[in-house]
Amino acid sequence: MSLLKLCNLSITFLDGKEPETVVQNLSMTIEAGEKVGLVGESGSGKTISALAIAGLLKRKDVRIEGQILLDGRDLLACTDREIREVQGKEIGMIFQEPMTSLNPSRTIGWQVEEALRLHTNLNAEERRARAMEALREVELTDTERIYHTYPHALSGGQRQRVMIAAAMICRPRLLLADEPTTALDVTVQKQMIALLHKLSETHGTAILFISHDLALVRTLCDRMLVLRQGKTVEEGATEQIFTAPQKEYTKELLAAVPKFERFPRPLPQEDRESVLQVSDLCAYYPMESRKLFQKKQKKQVLHHISFAIQQGEIVGLVGESGCGKTTLAKAILGLHRDDTGEITHRTEHPQMVFQDAGSSLNPSKTVEWILQEPLRNVTSMSAQEMQERVTQMLQLVQLKDTLRKRYPWQLSGGQRQRVCIAAALMLQPEFLIADEPVSALDVTVQKQILLMLQDIVQKTKVSIFMISHDLRVVYQMCDHVLVMKDGLIVESGTAEEIYRHPKHSYTKALLESAGAST
Repeated sequence: MSLLKLCNLSITFLDGKEPETVVQNLSMTIEAGEKVGLVGESGSGKTISALAIAGLLKRKDVRIEGQILLDGRDLLACTDREIREVQGKEIGMIFQEPMTSLNPSRTIGWQVEEALRLHTNLNAEERRARAMEALREVELTDTERIYHTYPHALSGGQRQRVMIAAAMICRPRLLLADEPTTALDVTVQKQMIALLHKLSETHGTAILFISHDLALVRTLCDRMLVLRQGKTVEEGATEQIFTAPQKEYTKELLAAVPKFERFPRPLPQEDRESVLQVSDLCAYYPMESRKLFQKKQKKQVLHHISFAIQQGEIVGLVGESGCGKTTLAKAILGLHRDDTGEITHRTEHPQMVFQDAGSSLNPSKTVEWILQEPLRNVTSMSAQEMQERVTQMLQLVQLKDTLRKRYPWQLSGGQRQRVCIAAALMLQPEFLIADEPVSALDVTVQKQILLMLQDIVQKTKVSIFMISHDLRVVYQMCDHVLVMKDGLIVESGTAEEIYRHPKHSYTKALLESAGAST
């Protein structure tokens, strides 16, 4: 008997004007200890299927049909109390964003122990011992400090390890991992995949791994399913699908995976003007002190950064989480003031595209209102002129004009990211910072957005400073690359120089983690 078996699972949302079926007759099996990948575009039904398996869908808003069998027991026929007995004990789940999944007001130790309080009779000391063991098992160091600290004091990789520890504390037989590496840099991604593989082998835990990063699925999973619009397109052994896909959609999905190859682009002119000059930049953050009258100390996070960006140039910035990439972006735009050195802008109104398009857009305003806002704040355009500029910008970012009256929550992830880019370009800036602009998007939408950015650079001559943990994306897009570690630029050069002939050991380690052949 299979550990998990889905039989004709269909999921329909009932909270809209019309019922919307998002998963249609999905059938699959997972054996004990097996690692199965679930891939597909945004909106294909991956996460919804996992939430249904975990019993986390609100039944009043959703109609679920078919069967979800765990060891032959239909979870859809279970009471709420019976489902709660399964959650955390038989089925563990790792969510995409640990910062929003972890309780900010509770210590790490309290949260890791939560499943033990619900499913065991262990006393406080026994729970603490199990939690410390779980933290060590996910290869966290300084576990005593981490046990007593709060989520905000940890890095992204540390928080993700905590989520894994909490999900595995009761040794569940099935682990649902929903995009567990999306916001992590390549070295931490590699560590997370190795950790999941190790835990599966050690405890015999089966894993349903949901990801838009097909390279990670190939590394971890024995089998994989390809979903499209809630239906199974293709299923089989992972290597077989990667080497000989049968369906046209699967071929398109694999073809869209970023590779270490350059997008075709005209060579920039040599006599271009500089749009940004950063000279000897240092940045600081205040250090916390528990002593009331102690003089405030500062921690230096950027060390003597110097570089320039030319007109029409795309410059990439890569490095691990916490190395100072976002602090540098904030300093350039004047959002971080505690710094020394010199930042010279030769353009007006530099703009920024943020990583999370969903939280960057006002959910209570229409796309048209959002796009007109910078015009209202800075220009004296008439209402008619602003509407015309919105129409031009929607065309530039390849969005239908009918979307101007929609709200952000009515758009797909790719559409929201296009709106963010359009909003940043409304004042026709010559300089733009793009902070992880495609990290949360599936591979087909990623490719569309990147090609669109290339087209915008050619049409508007805007210069882009692109921050990304995806080294393939940076290689495809960027003319020059800066490599940052611990607040220092350890290497810089053209994309070809950095990727083909890296000099610094850290650059070599990054490229090796990303699977690049140097």
